[in-house]
Amino acid sequence: MTTASTTISLDEIEAMAATALIRHGAQDAIAAQVARAVRVAEGNGNKICGLYYLESYCQQLETGRIDGGVAPRISNPRPGAVRVDGRFGFAQSAFAAGLDAAIMAARTNGICGYSIEHTHTCTSLGFFTEQFAKAGLLAIGTTNATPRVAPPGGATSVLGTNPIAMAVPDGEGGVAFQFDFSTSAVALGKITMAKAAGESIPLGWAVDSNGEPTTDPTAALAGSLVSAGGYKGFGIGLMVELLASALTGSRRSVDVPPLKTPDGPPHDLGQFYILIDPAAYSDAGFYDHLSALAADIADQEGARLPGADRTEPTSVKVEDHVWALVQQLAGS
Repeated sequence: MTTASTTISLDEIEAMAATALIRHGAQDAIAAQVARAVRVAEGNGNKICGLYYLESYCQQLETGRIDGGVAPRISNPRPGAVRVDGRFGFAQSAFAAGLDAAIMAARTNGICGYSIEHTHTCTSLGFFTEQFAKAGLLAIGTTNATPRVAPPGGATSVLGTNPIAMAVPDGEGGVAFQFDFSTSAVALGKITMAKAAGESIPLGWAVDSNGEPTTDPTAALAGSLVSAGGYKGFGIGLMVELLASALTGSRRSVDVPPLKTPDGPPHDLGQFYILIDPAAYSDAGFYDHLSALAADIADQEGARLPGADRTEPTSVKVEDHVWALVQQLAGS
């Protein structure tokens, strides 16, 4: 059965999201940062990180689980280290607060570690790494989440879906290519959406509470996700965990509370970004190599660089029940 949907402009999505956030307690400037992230996620077809999260944002603003007016604190303890204490506010506004300082540090030193600490979930990491690539920096980003991934051979979750994102500048103010994916076999939201739709999931996504592979989304949610690529993906997930939690001083995945419930302690999550200025190393040679690599891939029919030549549409389809909820949250 096809769910009814309506075409909505991204401008309207962004405006309605901001209105809803302000109505539930976010300051205007902070709401604008979060609404922009919602817009970009919807424009990229990443519905899990778009309007899907808006109700949760609004509920947690109302309960005080997230502070919609807090001012982040920025520090620069070493020339190549920029830290932002989000103070349990939104990740988007914490990131924006230290963005210019991180870019300057990377350009000055050739490389910078950018630590976003003690924030709400950041949803899509690609939203952030893309901003660095447009500023001419190669960026790698990491974050963690609630425990959902069991180690290979195990049945108890110890890691979050622990995504990693990377964006590469094209040397002309754009993005040559980018990717943003979880180190688990699939994002948790795809399983929750399958459950809501009454659909099964493919084998290889998850195990049940006994560690047995399952196609039942309910059993998967009671069990654990598995890592993409088995032990290889688990190793990458471990490194993401250390970068996102140990380096930022934020929660380990095993200590992260449920992310979407209205009540509970703050998420207290971290994101860690590694920023590299190509001009500090191979200079123009970097872009010569990048162009050659892109050509090698483009010469193969059907092949492409991930996220290359991405353009934001002006409108997207939104399911009618989702848009009705957005309107309700915005008081329309």
